[in-house]
Amino acid sequence: MNFSENVKEAFKAIKDNLLRTSLTAAIIAIGITSLVGILTAIDGISSSITSGLSDLGGSSFDVGDRSQTRRSQRGGMVDRLTKDPIVYDEIREFKDKFGGNADIAISTNITGIAEIKYLSKKTNPNTQIIGGDENYLISKGTELEKGRNFSSIELRSGTPVAIIGSEVADKLFDKGEPVNKDINVLGNRYKVIGVIKDKSGFGAGGGANRQVIVPLNNAVILGAGRRLYFSTTCMVKDPTKFEYLMSEATGLMRKIRRDQLGKPDSFEVTRSESVAAAVEETSGYLRLGGIGIGFITLLGASVGLMNIMMVSVTERTREIGVRKALGATPALIRQQFLIEAIVICQIGGAIGVVLGILIGNIVSTLINPGGFIVPWLWMSASVVVCVAVGVISGYYPAAKAAKLDPIESLRFE
Repeated sequence: MNFSENVKEAFKAIKDNLLRTSLTAAIIAIGITSLVGILTAIDGISSSITSGLSDLGGSSFDVGDRSQTRRSQRGGMVDRLTKDPIVYDEIREFKDKFGGNADIAISTNITGIAEIKYLSKKTNPNTQIIGGDENYLISKGTELEKGRNFSSIELRSGTPVAIIGSEVADKLFDKGEPVNKDINVLGNRYKVIGVIKDKSGFGAGGGANRQVIVPLNNAVILGAGRRLYFSTTCMVKDPTKFEYLMSEATGLMRKIRRDQLGKPDSFEVTRSESVAAAVEETSGYLRLGGIGIGFITLLGASVGLMNIMMVSVTERTREIGVRKALGATPALIRQQFLIEAIVICQIGGAIGVVLGILIGNIVSTLINPGGFIVPWLWMSASVVVCVAVGVISGYYPAAKAAKLDPIESLRFE
C-alpha cells in the first residue's frame, strides 16, 4: 500500500461515513470561517481607511497645538494642550505667509451638541458646528452632493451661509431641496449653500453627516467668548519639497509664536503618515485579537476531530487487522489515518475560507464601504493551519491504530 492508495482509501472512508465526515468538516469550517472572516474584515476596514487618508493627500502635514503628557492621579498618562494655544491671528498670519508653498486649510470646532432648526423641524442635539475656509472640504476628502463651496467674499466678510451634512438635510428637509433655505444655527439665521455627500462609514459617517460648516471668520464671531482651537492642514503642492517645507513651516511658526531660541516648539507639526501609522498599529492589535479568537475556535474543532478519529479507529479495528495481515506496516496504517484527518481538515478549511471571505467582506462593507478583499495571506495560512490541525488531531488516533495487534484486531467484534 503506497501513498496514493492511502489517499484513495482516505476519500473512500470519508465517503462511507459521509454524515460523520460532514459534521467534522463543519466544525473545522466554523473555526476557519471565524479566523479568515475576522482578519478579512479587519483588512478591508484598514484598507478603506488608509485609502481615505490617501485621498486627503499623501504630501500633507498638520500644524496645531502641542499636546503635553502628564501623569494622572490614577497613574495613567493623560494628554492636555499647552497653556497658550494657537490663536486666530497667528494661524491667519501663518496662512498668509506660507500659503504660496501649500494649500492650507484652517478649521475650528464651535460645538458638537448643537440643535439645528428649520421652521417647525429640528435635529437632535448632536450636530457639530465647524468653521472652515475654502480648502476645508478638500482637506477632509469631502464632496458636495448639492450646491457649492464658500466664495472668497463670504469667507472675508463672514457671511452667514452654511454647508450642511446629509443627515442634517434629511432631518430638516426630508426629500425637499435644502439649498437657499434659511436654517437656525445657535440662534442665528444661516442660508444653506451646499449639502455634503453622504460619508457613511467607520469613523466618518456619523461625524461628517451631522456637520454644519460655516465660514471661518463667521465661526470666530459665533464662538466669541469661547476658547477656540484651530486645526491647520498644509497640502504641499510639490511632494519633492515636503521635508523642506515642513522645516520652513516650523521656522515660520516659531517666529510667529515668538518661541525663544533653544526652547522647544510651542506647537506641533505632524505629517499625515503618522495617522496612517496609527491606523496600521490599531489594525495590528485587532488582527492579534482575531487570531486569538480563531485559535480558540480551532482548538475546540481539533478536539472534536480527534474524538471523531478515535471513534473511527475503534469502528475499523477489524479492517486494520485485515490490512496488517496482508502486509501493511504500522507506518502505512498511521499514514492512512493521518491523511484521512488532513483531508477532512482541508475540506472543512476550503469551505471555511470561502465563507470567511464572504462574511469578512460583508462586515467590512457594512462598516466602511470599499473594494472586495481577497486575503491571499490568510488563505495560505488557513491551508497550513488545516494541515497542522489534521496532524495534531489525527496523530494520536493514527498511532493507536498503528499499534493494534493484528490477531486481536481480527477477533474484534
